[in-house]
Amino acid sequence: MTTRSRHMALAALLFAVCCKGFAASSATWIWSPGDFEIWLSNQMQVERKERDALFMPFWRFYSHQPLVNFIKDVDLAAPEELRLTVEGKFSVMLDGRFVQGDPHHISLPSGKHVINVQVFNAASPPALYLQGATVRSDATWTVGPVPHYKPPKSAPVRAASWNFDTPDALPSRYKLATREIQAAVIQRGPRSLLVDFGQETIGFVRLKHVTGRGKVALYYGESRDEALSIETCETLDRYSVDADGDFVAAHSRAMRYVNVQLDEGMTVDDVVLMYEYLPLTQRGSFKSSDDELNRIWDVSIRTLELNTREFFLDGIKRDHWVWSGDAAQAYLMNYYSFFDGDTVKRTTWALRGADPVDMHINTILDYSLYWFIGIQDYYRYTGDVDFVKSIYPRMVTLMDFVLGRRNVDGMLEGLPGDWVFVDWAPMPKEGELSVIQLLFARSLEAMADCAALARDDERAVKYRQLAAELKDKTVAAFWDPQRQVLVNRRIGGKQDPLVTRHANMFALMFGYLTPAQAEAVKRNVLKNDAVQKITTPYMRFYELAALSESGQQDYVTAQVKDYWGGMLRDGASCFWEQYDPKQQGAERYAMYGKPFGMSLCHAWGASPVYLFGRYYLGVRPTLPGYQAYVVEPRLGGLQWIEGRVPTPHGDISVSANRTEMRVSAPAGDGVLRFMSATLPHAGGTAIRAVGPEHYEMALKGGEQYVVTYTLPGAH
Repeated sequence: MTTRSRHMALAALLFAVCCKGFAASSATWIWSPGDFEIWLSNQMQVERKERDALFMPFWRFYSHQPLVNFIKDVDLAAPEELRLTVEGKFSVMLDGRFVQGDPHHISLPSGKHVINVQVFNAASPPALYLQGATVRSDATWTVGPVPHYKPPKSAPVRAASWNFDTPDALPSRYKLATREIQAAVIQRGPRSLLVDFGQETIGFVRLKHVTGRGKVALYYGESRDEALSIETCETLDRYSVDADGDFVAAHSRAMRYVNVQLDEGMTVDDVVLMYEYLPLTQRGSFKSSDDELNRIWDVSIRTLELNTREFFLDGIKRDHWVWSGDAAQAYLMNYYSFFDGDTVKRTTWALRGADPVDMHINTILDYSLYWFIGIQDYYRYTGDVDFVKSIYPRMVTLMDFVLGRRNVDGMLEGLPGDWVFVDWAPMPKEGELSVIQLLFARSLEAMADCAALARDDERAVKYRQLAAELKDKTVAAFWDPQRQVLVNRRIGGKQDPLVTRHANMFALMFGYLTPAQAEAVKRNVLKNDAVQKITTPYMRFYELAALSESGQQDYVTAQVKDYWGGMLRDGASCFWEQYDPKQQGAERYAMYGKPFGMSLCHAWGASPVYLFGRYYLGVRPTLPGYQAYVVEPRLGGLQWIEGRVPTPHGDISVSANRTEMRVSAPAGDGVLRFMSATLPHAGGTAIRAVGPEHYEMALKGGEQYVVTYTLPGAH
């Protein structure tokens, strides 16, 4: 062999090794869509405890499919050796014939083949990891029924996966990550330690260098008062320790404080926390000339981060469950902070469950409607059409259930078994609620968009027509022309005169009102202190979004500082489930008839993450996945703002003061919209006047723009 030949042979060998290494790293565990998510949410949601008792969810649980057929068509240029790892019992068919012998290792001849791997597992989702030189388990596989069954003609169902990319990374063994964090303060007593971790957190308490034998009690508290109230704190653990050394609690708990009580003769050198978390990268940012708003942003991010776990939770202490209304807001906050699409998808699958449908999501009528809207939002921000197509069949069956519960007027109202939630506000919820019809119309619009993506043209037309009819019918049925407001409900076809903020703010936010009606609603309802105020961050999210949508950022700034700033002034390290500034002392923590029933780290409390990114930095997609976008900065009465908004292509950076704006984006076609009292300039870039003091400028990906202007009203 010549030197040249030896070099070529060596290069070929190295290339083969590299390809083999690449192939080995590109296989992943696969399962039937929704199965892992349903199973994982079931495991998580039955862990909630109220003191010593398990507190189970009260809605229907679905199960994963116990038998799944994984299917792959291949055309091989050369023979391959396949290695299989599965979760469950399994058999393999090659070209319609069972593979005999050891099914973990299969010799696959060259040519065209159909591979079927049937996996049965009743305990956890049937899952497959398969690796060959070119054939590997990934999203190109489909899943279906048993090989001999010929289903009706329909689109193939793609296998699902996440990030389980090695044979030993079994999906059924998934755990969140942990790392050790130190206590901020430890106050020692004769047989106790009161530990303050300095802020709200979650994880496994670790007692270092325990000596002595006996019982250890851990009383957890989101507040100091709760941790010290051993008879009424919401969560606690009791253990027996029979060996010296470090001791780690068996359960992950939410807390800021933990009150450690020891038996006589026991000592502990130190207390730390094995902080439990989902690894996330914070991509979004916001900073302004107002230090309090900056602190509100930081605490909002912390609140959202703690509740972004296996799924988007409502609260890390209570309930530690997956609620659709809470999740729909967390999705939007996520798009302006972490842009973690995987958690959105996992949560969406988990909430929906499987077929057949016989109750609303979480038993709540409005929560079924938010579920549809959340999928539409996901597609708008990510452009992930594959996910929409995958979840669409379950969208159809849930919408069929919803449509089947309309009354004779084509509207929704609570039926036996339904919980009509809307908000914790004291308001009547019997009959036809205007806010429910508005959410219903919006969910039908979402269905129409998703049906079009799934090429289900007949249903797309049907849903869009139903949405248009319901929207017009709702505004006509609930609009009070004398008072120029939407009333809360209708009973027996007659308006109840009560006015609440809920329907009015949704109609404004959705753009369902005429310009005159929109102005009337802002004046007569949303900025009218005589209308009952909202005390939960949950509905304040929509109220302030609706006002921001109509350019009321100056007013919103004051509201955010009053409400979220009030929580900070009352000692919050995360934002709460509910806040009433009139409540003082221990009553601030009470809810549901329990002294510490309120969640002090609730995902819906993180609203400012969305409000600041969407309505102050002013960034939003106008085509799915930010193929096109708008940047419309609003100072909201501040001297300056700056920050980043994540997109699938990178981060859009925005800064603005009263005389200059700077914008850059990595990709896509954008439009900068702004107001200026003088003629603006952008270094030769064309700026177009679109109205008195209103301007637009085209933005191109990869470019940086500096615009000089004069903010109207600036001094």
